[in-house]
Amino acid sequence: MDIALLTLNDFDTLINTVFTFRISDEILLNAELIEVTKLNNFSPLERNPFSIVFRTEQKNEYYEQGIFTILHPEKGDLQLFLSPLGFDDIGMKYEAVFS
Repeated sequence: MDIALLTLNDFDTLINTVFTFRISDEILLNAELIEVTKLNNFSPLERNPFSIVFRTEQKNEYYEQGIFTILHPEKGDLQLFLSPLGFDDIGMKYEAVFS
């Protein structure tokens, strides 16, 4: 799927579902989509910006920001730039922003 065509509506029905992060060929990590947020639009672009937040069960370690493959049975494979947001009581949160 072309990420330039994705909108908030592509993800808001998938909150609380599990995606898989492919960190490398050897490392797969389950991540729950926990938040979809509409962002302010200061651009003439057609798509309204939004962000999505995933949570993994990582307790002590995390992966640096970068482009990772996100796997989902409905959305297929997506190449997303993810940034770590920090730990909460359950695990590490990662964010992708679509502008």
